[in-house]
Amino acid sequence: MSLPLVLALLWLVSANVIGMFPSKHHHWPAAYGLIAVGLPILGWVYAAEGIWIALIVLAMAASILRWPVRFLLRWMRRVVFRAAEG
Repeated sequence: MSLPLVLALLWLVSANVIGMFPSKHHHWPAAYGLIAVGLPILGWVYAAEGIWIALIVLAMAASILRWPVRFLLRWMRRVVFRAAEG
């Protein structure tokens, strides 16, 4: 297994462990840190393994970071509908 995939799997395990800790802030600071670390790893997986493996890793990461993905999709939907309205 390549180093980018090992790092991606370590990222996934650490994200799951972080998600198990109780938090007053609903894990948002940890989510920002995970996103900041995860995006370069995802880019490295894409460069080393190709688009299909990177999409699988992206799907696994999105399943862990559900709420940031939902808020991103809601924001994108608002932006697109405002642009379509005029």
